[in-house]
Amino acid sequence: MDEKLLANGANGGGKPKGHYALAKGVEDHQLGMYDKPLPYFGWGIGWFCFLGGFIFPAMWYFATILYFCNYYQRDPRERAGLAASAIAALICTVAVTIALAVILL
Repeated sequence: MDEKLLANGANGGGKPKGHYALAKGVEDHQLGMYDKPLPYFGWGIGWFCFLGGFIFPAMWYFATILYFCNYYQRDPRERAGLAASAIAALICTVAVTIALAVILL
């Protein structure tokens, strides 16, 4: 091969090696679907309900309803927090049932 072609880059387009063209313009600042922060201080509704449930346990049951209604289909980042709230609601229900059984029986 010719030395001049190797020096300029023999990539078929006559462009020097290592130079790339941008697929989109620099001014194109569209945010992706999941680039926006989650609501509630970035936690999302699932983790917010999980933490708030320690003060007001009904929040766990609200998040459980959202979990079983597939609310996380809107944003998959919500799934872990909603699942944690559903597990906390289950544990709370079992603990209250055992406590009531011990007290009443």
